[in-house]
Amino acid sequence: MSVLVEVTRGVRVESWHMGAIAVVDASGELVSSIGDIESPVFPRSAIKGLQALPLIESGAADHFHLPPEALSIACASHNGEEVHVDTVKAMLKACGLAEGALECGAHSPRYEIDQAILHGRGAAPTAANNNCSGKHAGFLCFAQEAGFDHHGYVKVDHPVQREVRAVLEQTTGFSLEGEAGMDLCGIDGCSIPTYAIPLKNLAHAFARFGTGTDFAPERAKAAQRLRQAVAKAPYMVAGHDRFCTSVMEIFGERAFVKTGAEGVFCASFPEQGLGVAIKCWDGATRAAEIMMAAAIDAFVPMSEGEAVAMEDWREHKLVNWNGIHVGTVKLVDGALSHLMQKLKA
Repeated sequence: MSVLVEVTRGVRVESWHMGAIAVVDASGELVSSIGDIESPVFPRSAIKGLQALPLIESGAADHFHLPPEALSIACASHNGEEVHVDTVKAMLKACGLAEGALECGAHSPRYEIDQAILHGRGAAPTAANNNCSGKHAGFLCFAQEAGFDHHGYVKVDHPVQREVRAVLEQTTGFSLEGEAGMDLCGIDGCSIPTYAIPLKNLAHAFARFGTGTDFAPERAKAAQRLRQAVAKAPYMVAGHDRFCTSVMEIFGERAFVKTGAEGVFCASFPEQGLGVAIKCWDGATRAAEIMMAAAIDAFVPMSEGEAVAMEDWREHKLVNWNGIHVGTVKLVDGALSHLMQKLKA
């Protein structure tokens, strides 16, 4: 395995993070890679953009008059802030359902400030605060439009999840059946099925998602619409102090990036026709963000202002309780040098 990110304390390296990266073009050609990109990994929430395609393709987004904010949050792992919760509730109202229809489970908002708002109201977190509630609201809109009984929509055999699985197989070009039936299928934190897929196939799917290459016309339009929605409303896809929101505020439609649990990232760089998939093997988001920032540096041309705006994501400063800078989480020197060389070539 390749060591890509290091954690320093003082002048010494205290810890390392190992990872793998696949960069693939829309035709499926491997542009560059590091580490094992063939072994299936669970992409978790990094593929929410793909999972949201049926929301558009079914006509549900148009039927329920969903604005860009709703389409963006359908792709989101959001902080559970008030604006996120309100958008999810509006989606449910538009399709004729109440919050109780969500089957993602309840958890507290990500940050203390939003937890304090709930506490001040004497309210408990609900499923709408769940970071996946936007995706689930999208599933429910799709179920309502298609005429499915929405109950149990998280189950592997529900028509909603069967359609999502078909989309994943079609976009990645990878069979999700596995050698022993459903051995590639696990249950995600929000209770829907999650399927293990190689990084190489995930990167190819996101290259296609960014370009529409080999997609049917309606799917290409759906992917473009989701990218445009996220670029227009990037706050909905994550929230304050979040990598995905920050990057898409900086680059707009030039970079679609999405994090997933356990150190996964997927991205589309439409102008370059590239897709990227990343896995930090110990599951650390802090390292996966630095790897993705390096991939953006390698493949997305940027202005001086954009480069400055990315500085805080290239390295994470470690600060102790007294506010003293004690170390840094950063890319290992030369770890991704051949990615840069490929760009220059």
